[in-house]
Amino acid sequence: MNRGSGDQDSGNPDSAIPLRSAAWFGEGPTGGALRAFSHRSRMRQLGYLPEEHLGKPVIAILNTWSDINPCHMHLRERAEQVKRGVWQAGGFPLEFPVATLSETFQKPTPMLYRNLLSMEAEELLRSYPVDGAVLMGGCDKTIPALLMGAASADLPALVVPAGPMLRGHHRGRTLGSGTDLFGYFDDYRAGRVGDCEMAEVECGLARSPGHCMTMGTASTMTAAAEVLGMALPGASSIPAVDSAHHRMAAASGMRAVELVREGLTPSAVMTREAFHDAAAVVLALAGSTNALIHLVAIAGRLGIRLALEDFDAIGERIPVLADVRPVGRFLMEDFYYAGGLSAMLKQLERVPGALHQDRPTVAGKTFGQCHDAARTHDPEVIRGLENPVAEQAGIAVLHGNLAPRGAVIKHLAAEPKLLTHTGPAVVFDDYKDLKARIDDPELAITPDSVLVLRGSGPIGGPGMPEYGMLPIPDYLLKQGVTDMVRISDARMSGTSYGTCVLHVAPESHVGGPLALVRTGDPITLDVPARLLRLEVDDAELARRAAAWEPPPPRFERGYGALYAAHITQADSGCDFDFLARPGRNPAPDPQ
Repeated sequence: MNRGSGDQDSGNPDSAIPLRSAAWFGEGPTGGALRAFSHRSRMRQLGYLPEEHLGKPVIAILNTWSDINPCHMHLRERAEQVKRGVWQAGGFPLEFPVATLSETFQKPTPMLYRNLLSMEAEELLRSYPVDGAVLMGGCDKTIPALLMGAASADLPALVVPAGPMLRGHHRGRTLGSGTDLFGYFDDYRAGRVGDCEMAEVECGLARSPGHCMTMGTASTMTAAAEVLGMALPGASSIPAVDSAHHRMAAASGMRAVELVREGLTPSAVMTREAFHDAAAVVLALAGSTNALIHLVAIAGRLGIRLALEDFDAIGERIPVLADVRPVGRFLMEDFYYAGGLSAMLKQLERVPGALHQDRPTVAGKTFGQCHDAARTHDPEVIRGLENPVAEQAGIAVLHGNLAPRGAVIKHLAAEPKLLTHTGPAVVFDDYKDLKARIDDPELAITPDSVLVLRGSGPIGGPGMPEYGMLPIPDYLLKQGVTDMVRISDARMSGTSYGTCVLHVAPESHVGGPLALVRTGDPITLDVPARLLRLEVDDAELARRAAAWEPPPPRFERGYGALYAAHITQADSGCDFDFLARPGRNPAPDPQ
């Protein structure tokens, strides 16, 4: 078939809409400019008819699918359903493969590469002939990265969450990924579980596509994306393999086209009020501590200051309503069938001032309208205000001479008796040191000891790996000890549990107070008082600080060197300083 450049259909609903993509393809029968002619020629090379794309909203589908990411193994198929929706709404879809950031395989941690994906997302949207975007992700760092990039590019966009996997099973017991992995491995180290049973658990923990079905970072951040107004109502709760997930993907594709027609951008949706609501919901879910870092970073891309103290202040009036592991009993599949996030929001709106209901969302409705008709179908899973899992939020922000810029603890996942504790430090300089010595009886670690891991922050890790759930010595596990106070500048999996103080800022690698702790120093943790203190006098700490020497740089070239030179600390979101700062980033001239 020999087709010319074609004319735009005068009946096309987008014919009067100024489309960004028209700057690449030109307007009118021939488009005039040489570059526009070249761009149209290459579209013909790709096999596209003029009628397929000219004058229509071009929707970029940023897909984090890959063969090495089990959380996203179904997103190749879901992208086809998104395309179906885009076509149905009169748009033109283009799929872009982007970095996958597989939480289960990428070393030392995908957090090292979150900002790289955010840069890729921003620059793809900026540099190609697209009018809007669908952001496909779910695994822990993908949703924050895609939202950061979309916020900076500020083209109409919405999220298709990957969805949680199905429940795990083992010998009649329901398993939660991550949470039961850690539990069974501790039992294995203590000699209570053998090799054969561990092989069975290995096959039962994760048995379908989708991200962790506990309230880990993935479930927390997809919920946060929905509350920010960046996903369709109910989208974050749908299990990955449920047919409702197919329908949500198609509906998201349709809605992406409408967003372009309406000109609704992320900066108009993700307002200061939206971030406060997202913080409230993270706390009501007893969500991952990682969400604090990610929400601070996303907000920073929009020039909105979200501080650790905001989470603590919001948490004073927010009860925990989701009875989901690791804090609760159930899993995300149960949460979905109990009514999902929409049902929990309907309960949470009864707390005076908890939510801002009149702000916009990508659904074309106000936030309050999105969950107005929601109902709870299982009050054991999604609690009412009369019967919360906890009266106040399960994450606390600590300060003191050991964490002058803050640290966090998920205290609902901790042993209550340890939340006010003073004990002698046992210090490990990095994770290798920890692995080599943690089970050494000569360290004489007791249940009262405070395990301290340094060298694991944003620069020292590098990338702030999830080392924060320090293992308990095997000889204490065999004695029945299940929790100890543990402190680090690392992060912790949202599926983890225990009395783990995380995100100590500034980190030890840049000379933060954690670098000055010595084995035997008394450390006080007082969660009710929001205190983390090294019980060493100021003069001695000053002497230690004067003698401290910075470690040599880990990277001498490449992305790692760029990362180390520009990464901010945990309390600032671990973003790159040159991405978080305000300033002009001009759009390209496609001509």
